[in-house]
Amino acid sequence: MWRFRGTDVAAARTLVEAALDAGITLLDTADIYGPDNDEDFGAAEALLGRVFAEAPSLRDRMVLASKGGISMGVPYDSSAGYLASAIDASLTRMRCDKIDLYQIHRPDLLAHPQEVARALDDARTAGKITAIGVSNHTPAQTAALAEYLPVPIVSHQPEFSALVTTPLFDGIFDQAMQRGMAVLAWSPLGGGRLADPQDERSRAVVALLDAKATEAGVDRAAVAYSWIMAHPARPIPIVGTQNASRIATIPDAYTPQWTRAEWYAVLQASMGEQLP
Repeated sequence: MWRFRGTDVAAARTLVEAALDAGITLLDTADIYGPDNDEDFGAAEALLGRVFAEAPSLRDRMVLASKGGISMGVPYDSSAGYLASAIDASLTRMRCDKIDLYQIHRPDLLAHPQEVARALDDARTAGKITAIGVSNHTPAQTAALAEYLPVPIVSHQPEFSALVTTPLFDGIFDQAMQRGMAVLAWSPLGGGRLADPQDERSRAVVALLDAKATEAGVDRAAVAYSWIMAHPARPIPIVGTQNASRIATIPDAYTPQWTRAEWYAVLQASMGEQLP
């Protein structure tokens, strides 16, 4: 929901319903989603809140995820006081009484993990959030926060795509599998670079994706999502399209089946070198 924007509630509701009708039940937003679209802080959450006000039953059909801890101009604030106010503000904007998955958007280097954990657990015990996740955190930062929480951290949200493969090597996927954490992969199309490759590396990756797309009878995006989903950490691509017809095709990602050789070929094209 990074690009979920505007004032047309009917159009916004159409997108939400298109996702649910396609079998997509995880909707991931954040309080910072707004300024990137030349809108106010919290605009995406507020728009979703207006959709819920018009159609309250939609809320019960989804896992609602949001994020906090970014403060305009600061840039990061995960102090107990700020997180408490941020969670309350998100609930107010979205016109609901609980966030199913609340994630620390980016690590605040000036916040002790014990303070962050206290704020999150206070919100959990108050019934304001159900589960706790992290976004853009290292494994060590995640482990430090987990040390002070009485419940598990249930999810990582790293950038991951056929062009950004860092979580394969920095320990995030290993930690996720070790601890049974979900992985929510943001920018699964490489920030648009898989749609419009501009360099030799991207073109090499796209050539392999297109060959697989032709074989499977789906489009390039579906193959890009399926490549992500083939990893045993079972990453969930966070798809950002704001087009209802495109949303309807997202389940095509289940169609392609990758052999090990095919999957590794994409990885090696992305790396620009052969694995040892």
